[in-house]
Amino acid sequence: MTNHWIDIKNSDAVLIMGSNAAEHHPVSFKWIMRAKDNGATLMHVDPKFSRTSARCDFHVPIRSGTDIAFLGGMINYIIKSGSWFRDYVVNYTNAPFVLADSYDFKDGLFSGYDAATRSYDRSKWAFKRDAEGAPVRDFTLKDERCVFNVMARHYSRYTLENVSRITGVSQENLMKVYKTFCATGKPDKAGTILYAIGWTQHTVGVQNIRASAIIQLLLGNIGVAGGGINALRGEPNVQGSTDHALLYHALPGYHNLPLAQWQTLGEYLKANTPVTHLKDSANWWSNRPKYVTSLLKGWFGDEATPENDFCYGLLPKGEKGADYSYMYVMDKMLHDQMRGGFVFGVNPMNSFPNTNKMRAALDHLDWLVVGELHNSETSDNWRRPGSDPSKQKTEVFLLPSAHRVEKEGTISNSGRWLQWFDKAVEPGGEARNFADMYVPLINKIRELYRTEGGTFPDPLLKMHWTDKYDAAEWTRRINGFFWKDTEVNGKLYKRGQLVPSFVNLKDDGSTSSLNWLYTGSWTEEEGNKSKRRDPSQTEMQARIGIYPNWSWCWPVNRRILYNRASVDLNGKPWNPAKAVIEWKDGKWIGDVPDGPWPPMSDKEKGRQPFIMHTDGAAQLFGPGRLDGPFPEHYEPAETPVETHPFSGQLTSPCYKFHTSEFDTFAKPADPRFPIVLTTYSMTEHWCGGGETRNVPNLLEAEPQLYVEMSHELAREKGIKNGDGVIIESARGTVEAIAMVTIRIRPFEVMGKTVHLIGMPFAYGWTTPDCGDSTNRLTVTAYDPNTTIPETKACCVNIRKADKLTEIA
Repeated sequence: MTNHWIDIKNSDAVLIMGSNAAEHHPVSFKWIMRAKDNGATLMHVDPKFSRTSARCDFHVPIRSGTDIAFLGGMINYIIKSGSWFRDYVVNYTNAPFVLADSYDFKDGLFSGYDAATRSYDRSKWAFKRDAEGAPVRDFTLKDERCVFNVMARHYSRYTLENVSRITGVSQENLMKVYKTFCATGKPDKAGTILYAIGWTQHTVGVQNIRASAIIQLLLGNIGVAGGGINALRGEPNVQGSTDHALLYHALPGYHNLPLAQWQTLGEYLKANTPVTHLKDSANWWSNRPKYVTSLLKGWFGDEATPENDFCYGLLPKGEKGADYSYMYVMDKMLHDQMRGGFVFGVNPMNSFPNTNKMRAALDHLDWLVVGELHNSETSDNWRRPGSDPSKQKTEVFLLPSAHRVEKEGTISNSGRWLQWFDKAVEPGGEARNFADMYVPLINKIRELYRTEGGTFPDPLLKMHWTDKYDAAEWTRRINGFFWKDTEVNGKLYKRGQLVPSFVNLKDDGSTSSLNWLYTGSWTEEEGNKSKRRDPSQTEMQARIGIYPNWSWCWPVNRRILYNRASVDLNGKPWNPAKAVIEWKDGKWIGDVPDGPWPPMSDKEKGRQPFIMHTDGAAQLFGPGRLDGPFPEHYEPAETPVETHPFSGQLTSPCYKFHTSEFDTFAKPADPRFPIVLTTYSMTEHWCGGGETRNVPNLLEAEPQLYVEMSHELAREKGIKNGDGVIIESARGTVEAIAMVTIRIRPFEVMGKTVHLIGMPFAYGWTTPDCGDSTNRLTVTAYDPNTTIPETKACCVNIRKADKLTEIA
């Protein structure tokens, strides 16, 4: 989230897309309803009507997989109607930047596309530069090659008629959303966009979010109270897991994974530390050497010295272009390229797409270790229906895991607030938290290396490690320590004391931090700030609900990111009634500003507000994505249509996929699979249901897999409410109980009727008679930027079942 939960109440318009916030993110909905009490208009754009829809001012049904068309139409509307916030756009975005002649777009493809590799040469998406190397800017926006004008031409194809034809949304409903939300493009108004995995789990998931960013930047809604793009994250520590790099492509603190081509720390830092030629850009990532060196120091302690490159050579290096995501790991299993694995905190045999492939892949392992509260579809894969346990070679070890209330430590919520949770009870029996499984295992391996030797022991033996896990100790390590006596602002910090802020981190080995974003969260002066529960605020902060003394927020306790975009060039708030910060008496007041510089009117010392971008401007044109600098509508990998109105390129030219015998796809408009399936979570069951299906009252409330369908589709298929049905895709079949409802409706798409059905994915065979994984139907097609699978849109068919074998 660019903002935070409480700030939603400051919105004048709330657009919820790709989320059923009321049922799945109830804390967010508390503040959404507070916004409504304050006069905000709530809009829900979603394939089906839900409890969220019921509390909004209006619900707009949309065919799953067409969000970019919808949002592209809004971008076109903003430009054509003049709804954009000119002063904000010209001064704070890259709208004035002039594009080089190498950039082009024709019939659904950007310049630089290589069909053989399904990839782009992104160097073609460059800015025109002056003799000093700085990007050329035209603040009058008259140059036909400036970003604003190129963007206007790009989205001119996204007319109401075209958007309506492909999304299934009526032109009347399109205008209702466009006019209402775009009315926030004024200094005294703000709108927020809330999304969840309904946006991310598509082959264009990243570009869905990029499209929302363009909208919010055009309207001046980033950095302001009541604005922002706010991801509603499910599991309480999802934010923390991304911050601390439980991902395949990054190191903690959002640093790129070291690659084989960067054998030295110098090579890595040169390739990953941006340089700007604009005087008014802060280019905050120029500090990367300090943060990466401090990270290495945190990992290797006294062993990390300037002479040995701070042990950078001990880090594993990825191969350029290689994909180390879950989806590629599972494919490697299937092809006997892995012998064993650890699965903690996820149930892939239920929650991953194309589940039949995943289950077959797991059969190829020699051994598997699962940390889990209960037996799951993953731990018990060897005895799943249709499998002969006597012929399964995989040796499985189930390690009983502690429940979340049986451990202490911090979580980072969606709003980036770091909060400490105390342990409620001790784990039962032999159960342990994951760290108390992992730390002893590493210590045993270290012991074996010391006593028996082995190949390349240094990465483990030179670690600054611990004999026993202690949550408080690791929280301090994440903050970071001084490794030599250091004076900061006249105060002497001794070796071993905590670093007070990330601005004090150094690249000489004198500081450590396991994540620079969290430096300042535990200090010598104030202790563990994640435990703070002080509601006090200044009068200015209280107007919008900053609560700076309640817990702690990364970075540096800033509650609203890019908040210097909430003021004009003189530092005065666009909206004084809901000011986030203000330049007063030579300093910033309010929230923690995103940098100490004076306002932009100071031509010598002022800096642009979007400090994490190399050239300081927010990106309407975003050349960093692998599939295009502008979001463009592409159909899902499986689509009920053969054409769309925007170009001749039907699907994303870059989406990832595999080609095993299990990775089969329906062709476009395949008559065998004419219906669109979307999946979603439930209130009564948590994610894949591995925990909640073991709670009797929750299972009684929602006892079996169901499929929601319209009355029109039910009549067409001869299905009645409560009937057992079979749903089939190109990858498998699933049994479910029919729920015939007005919550889902047919769509008119490209001149024909397209039906949509919806199913939860919370059921699995380890719970008798409730049904099995819906993900046996979903498709193994992935976003090229993240490798997130497209579980929110695939094509299926449905028929009444003669009998059911999976559901009682």
